[in-house]
Amino acid sequence: MRTVRDKQALRAALTEARRAQRTIGLVPTMGYLHEGHLSLLRAARRECDLVVMSLFVNPTQFRPGEDLDAYPRDEDRDAALADAEGVDLIYAPPADLVYPEGFSTFVEVPGLTDVLCGDPQRRGAEHFRGVTTVVTKLFNTVAPDVAYFGQKDAQQAIVIRRMTADLDYPIRIEVLPTVRESDGVAMSSRNAYLSEAERARAAAIPRALALAERTARSGDLEAALAAARGELEAAGVEPEYLEARDAEDLSALAAMNGRPVLVAVAARIGDARLIDNVVIPALINP
Repeated sequence: MRTVRDKQALRAALTEARRAQRTIGLVPTMGYLHEGHLSLLRAARRECDLVVMSLFVNPTQFRPGEDLDAYPRDEDRDAALADAEGVDLIYAPPADLVYPEGFSTFVEVPGLTDVLCGDPQRRGAEHFRGVTTVVTKLFNTVAPDVAYFGQKDAQQAIVIRRMTADLDYPIRIEVLPTVRESDGVAMSSRNAYLSEAERARAAAIPRALALAERTARSGDLEAALAAARGELEAAGVEPEYLEARDAEDLSALAAMNGRPVLVAVAARIGDARLIDNVVIPALINP
């Protein structure tokens, strides 16, 4: 396994693979790897001839006052884990290479990025502008055949799928299931912020989503959301949002409509802002 830190070295390292028409898989990460990341690396290793993992804490997706400086980092640990999973190349550029002085071009996906986490009262669309810009730069630099993302970041995955289609990238986007801790909490690098008591409260989030999924089988979406809210309230968790949206285009829903439904939640517990979701399959004649 090699670690490269500039795009010229990365492109040079990939030249032979491209000439040999070997498939290249990309797993974008901000590091501090957990089992969720490792599941993406394993999928890439199974399906691709060459696996590239990016390791970059992207400053443009953090709003002022967010946890950019506090975000957990441990490159040596990440490199060891990536090596054990068969990663061929780690791309770990410095911020001033990704965003050199005078950088002023951004990629935006309006509509999909204005709701849920992109609501102006929450992280805002600028968060996703940072995500789509850095992913575009990774796509341009790595030119992968397949890129891997996790379902925990459901809105991000939907946005990236749309961006990839709209910009005619010949890249297959694979979204893998959320990996969870033993208590059901979705794995996240930010889980490291939680105290033992906060972690116990955080477990109400997956319980609430599971309850929403079970309740929605009756076809009553309002009842499903009410049940989830009650579960969160009982644990002292005040959601930043708990919403049901179309799982493909994030349009608002008032009722089950024969299409898959995304129930998404965000909540701040202690210093951690946690997100999670469940996709409820389309119900026909509930």
